[in-house]
Amino acid sequence: MGVGGEGDGGAPVRGGDVFHSEDCPGRVLYRHVASRWAGLIVLQLWPGPLRFHRLRDALPGISEKVLAQNLRELVRDGLVDREVEPTRPPQVTYSLTPLGGELAARVHGLLTWVGDHAPEVLAARERHDRAS
Repeated sequence: MGVGGEGDGGAPVRGGDVFHSEDCPGRVLYRHVASRWAGLIVLQLWPGPLRFHRLRDALPGISEKVLAQNLRELVRDGLVDREVEPTRPPQVTYSLTPLGGELAARVHGLLTWVGDHAPEVLAARERHDRAS
């Protein structure tokens, strides 16, 4: 499946060919949004802004370092806004940009599909494993 060509007989998709070109800018963005945590971060921010620690607490298993790294990339990519209030200590709030909101809606759709089809996939895996 190419992003920018006709992949697998499907409709052409814009944005470059992420699977065949190392220097495609879309490949970097794909790595960010398809990372272990990025989708979950944008889904947590979808209902509304959160402060750093609330976001961390909503994502069991993520370290503060990894959350900060992911947030930096999402801010840099224009998917998340970072607002710093001049208090002591500074209060930092994260929210989705309109582009980030669109991504969250698509990630939600993917996770909904996974939830709807998980039993089928697990049954297929069991059939495959028994046959192997």
